[in-house]
Amino acid sequence: QVQLVESGGGSVQAGGSLRLSCAASGDTYSRKYMGWFRQVSGKEREGVATIYTGNDSTFYAASVKGRFTISQDNAKNTVYLQMDNLKPEDTAMYYCALGPGTTLAGSWYDWSVYKFWGQGTQVTVSS
Repeated sequence: QVQLVESGGGSVQAGGSLRLSCAASGDTYSRKYMGWFRQVSGKEREGVATIYTGNDSTFYAASVKGRFTISQDNAKNTVYLQMDNLKPEDTAMYYCALGPGTTLAGSWYDWSVYKFWGQGTQVTVSS
């Protein structure tokens, strides 16, 4: 059984930084897409960033490009999301997700093509 465990959320002031971690266990981690999504209550889950663990290709939402960095540590089966220059509009529950295989059935930002999800970690940015 695949498990994804997020950590690193919290509360910061605008302009601050946080680093989220997502540790994967229970399945092969290599050559898969791992992504970060966020959701505000009452709104649709939004793709933030994704990395393909096979070659470190990365994808970012326009709203976070230049401020967030997704990376991985293969030895630890862990993906990170470094979030800098945080803004109040980044406030959300953040989830990590693992794709089913070496390809995705849709766009990297389409939450429905990911197979496994973590429980989420809250990020709150105050102005």
